[in-house]
Amino acid sequence: MHFVAKLFAVSVCLLSLAGAGTVVAQNAQPVQTTTQPGEKPAQAPAVPAEGGAQPAQNTQPAADGKAQPAANVQQPAAGAAQPAQNAATPAQPTDAAVAAEAGQSQTAEQLAHAGKELARLRDLIAKASDDDIALAELKVQVDAVAKQIISTSIATRPRLDEIKARLTELGDPPGAGQPPEADIVTAERKRLLAERGEINALTGEAEGLSVQATKLSNGITATRRALFSNTLLKNTDVSVEMFDEALSATANETKVLSRSTMSWLTFVWKYKRIPLLTAIFLSICAALVFLVGSNKLFSPYIHHDKSDEEPSYFRRLSVAFWSTFIPTISTGAFALSSFFFLHSFNVLRSDITPIIAIALAVTVVGFFVTTLANAVLSPSDSRWRLVRVSDRGAKVLLVTIFAMALVNGLDYMFGGVSEALGSPVVLTVVKSFTASVIIGLIIIASAWIKPTLKHDEPFDAPGRPWPRLVSIVLILTGASLIIAAATGYVGLSRFIATQIIITGAILVMMYIGFLTGKAVSRQGAFAETAAGRYLERRFKLEQVGLDQVGLVAGLSIYALVTLFFIPLILLQWGFQVADIESWTYRAITEIKIGTITISLMGIMAGILFFILGYIVTRWVQRWIDGNIMARSRVDAGVRNSIRTGIGYIGVGLACLIGLSAAGIDLSNLALVAGALSLGVGFGLQNIVSNFVSGLILLVERPFKVGDWIVSGTTEGFVKRISVRATEIETFQHQSIMMPNSLLINASVGNWTHRNKLGRSEIAVTVTYASEPRRIMDLLAEIAAAHPMVLKNPSPSVGFTSFGDDRMTFELRIYVADVLTGGGVRNDLRVAIYERFRDEGIGAPFPLKIEDVPIGDQTGIESHEPETVGEPKGATSAEARATASKKETASAAPLDEENEEEGGKRRASSRRSNPNR
Repeated sequence: MHFVAKLFAVSVCLLSLAGAGTVVAQNAQPVQTTTQPGEKPAQAPAVPAEGGAQPAQNTQPAADGKAQPAANVQQPAAGAAQPAQNAATPAQPTDAAVAAEAGQSQTAEQLAHAGKELARLRDLIAKASDDDIALAELKVQVDAVAKQIISTSIATRPRLDEIKARLTELGDPPGAGQPPEADIVTAERKRLLAERGEINALTGEAEGLSVQATKLSNGITATRRALFSNTLLKNTDVSVEMFDEALSATANETKVLSRSTMSWLTFVWKYKRIPLLTAIFLSICAALVFLVGSNKLFSPYIHHDKSDEEPSYFRRLSVAFWSTFIPTISTGAFALSSFFFLHSFNVLRSDITPIIAIALAVTVVGFFVTTLANAVLSPSDSRWRLVRVSDRGAKVLLVTIFAMALVNGLDYMFGGVSEALGSPVVLTVVKSFTASVIIGLIIIASAWIKPTLKHDEPFDAPGRPWPRLVSIVLILTGASLIIAAATGYVGLSRFIATQIIITGAILVMMYIGFLTGKAVSRQGAFAETAAGRYLERRFKLEQVGLDQVGLVAGLSIYALVTLFFIPLILLQWGFQVADIESWTYRAITEIKIGTITISLMGIMAGILFFILGYIVTRWVQRWIDGNIMARSRVDAGVRNSIRTGIGYIGVGLACLIGLSAAGIDLSNLALVAGALSLGVGFGLQNIVSNFVSGLILLVERPFKVGDWIVSGTTEGFVKRISVRATEIETFQHQSIMMPNSLLINASVGNWTHRNKLGRSEIAVTVTYASEPRRIMDLLAEIAAAHPMVLKNPSPSVGFTSFGDDRMTFELRIYVADVLTGGGVRNDLRVAIYERFRDEGIGAPFPLKIEDVPIGDQTGIESHEPETVGEPKGATSAEARATASKKETASAAPLDEENEEEGGKRRASSRRSNPNR
């Protein structure tokens, strides 16, 4: 039995998984597929190239299985007759035809080699019919040969399609009474028909070899299933004579083991002392590296924090998982490195090598089980205990688990010693019988342990018995092991005992790992860990970012637990390393759903290439924008268009490269394009219209990012031009997503299309008592004095209209940046008001004075600046007389955008308070 040895080989298995099953058969291709014991693989014969052709009917097989090529057809002379009417113009044999003949010869050689390889593997299978490990490796090689045969057959299809197409061009031979065709056409048809027959013969041969390989693989699966069943269900006659024979065999084995060990040690010490000491020294160094390194790097995760009085459940889970996983990995690495050094320096002898290997493997497994039990039960510190049991119960349970692991480990170690020394089988049977009975008794005794506690009881309480159901299950399990061993089913009893101890420990470890992943991915949990606090301090991550990192960490723990412990369970249940490698390779390269084959490796490669292409695209965008266009002082809108165009092209190329790397045939995308065209006609029309409109906006550039545009009722600044819509930010800082098609089909006003030069107008009203030319000169003088008003084009003033009680003037100015026009207009209005007031032209807006008693105006009259409608040079009395007779209006700068509302507001003000 090699169960523990196979457990020791898990490290090699995990390392070889990265090679995707690179088990190389002798003179064969790499590993492709396999099946588990009891599984019948699907038959995969080579597909014939010609549907109606019979295999190998037109050729005679040679002695070595290679099909003989057809007789060469004599080529026509250069001066052959012209083709008959309506005959296709034949093509002369070209280099392609010669290459095709060479390819057929190579295909025949490959098939012959595959036939010889199958015969060799058949002989090896017959010799290793009782060795499960050898059969697993041979099955991998058979599957590799079968896949090679299928690939060879498929390689002939392109040439066969060419031949069929050419024969269709040549047409059928002329019938009776029809004009004869040219000799060159007839010769070419015969040559093509002969070549098609050869290909059909090769395809038939490949189909036959594929069927043989499939039958051979199925036979290996059936043999391994029978071996597994016989190992578990083989009945042994348990009698006194068997124990007597085992007792005498034990004495002989002890002598042989002592003699072999002493002779090996003597030989090594005398003749290989330096290699032995070197190997021991390097092993000790490796042990120190693993011990110190694990404690240095993972100390917070594998040691209990004594200062933490009440550790959280997540903290206890994390410490239990990592304090078991990391030391076990370190111990396994030390054992593997020790065996490697001893074997590399040729210190081990052939009969000692399996003993050392099984001893190291049993040590690692025993360490794993004991460490896990100690982490879960924590008998010395109840604060870190994962299960609610009493202190005394935790110690008793730990001793019980350690005893069962020790008995099972000694059983496998002594069994390995017996196998290495060639001891009788009866000795191995008695050892397994004894171990199964002892483990059964320990399980029965554990049913009377009192470890449980109530929720309100302290951990140092005496404890209570197991629930009745648990006690019954423990008693029945232990009794079944003893009964199975006593009735002769020692192999089954040993297998069950091993699964209870080893597989049970692995399942507990997986459960703790999954709980740890679930806890760390919980919202807000990762921020409480040491890693979360470091990331928050180092990269200034916020709570949302830490939660996302915690989710990734939780998923990573799930993947780590699954990928590490599932192979261990499979090894425990009788599967070999070659099986796991083959399944892994097939899972990541050949997942078949109907007729569709999905490759996880291809998908991951496609995603990786897409991510790399996306990163390169973004880097090129930043480099061109920051180094080339920035130094060239290119306009911001042009820079945005170029940057966006590069992004579209780069992402498109990254998608194509990713699809190709994923193994997706781009020619099949024609179906997707057809479906999209149908969808465009129905539901995707607007989306495509907006996408095309976005491209037009980027190329034609009627506006660019940063422009001030007006479209319908929407006015604001362009912030972003995307694939579907353009983002416009209004003056109230409201973002409006306007579909690109609307901006293409509707009229759009752009205040900053070619430049930012803009004109602003300010309307000014004065009473008829003012001089128009004086008003125009003042306005022109005020505009010319402002520093942001352009001199060229120069400002101008126009007398625009006559009103009922006022004259209207308009000041027109030009500014270099239209975005500053509002501020300039504001400054000019203030300047106009102050200048008109100083000049005595009037109040800031027209006034209407009617029916106001003289007594009510006394407060106003004492303030000369409040004189209403007083022309320059007139007295106050004259002004009051004029105001009492008719409605007067003063100069008032008006905002062109609110002129009507301002007039209504001022009229209302005049009616309510004429002296305001």
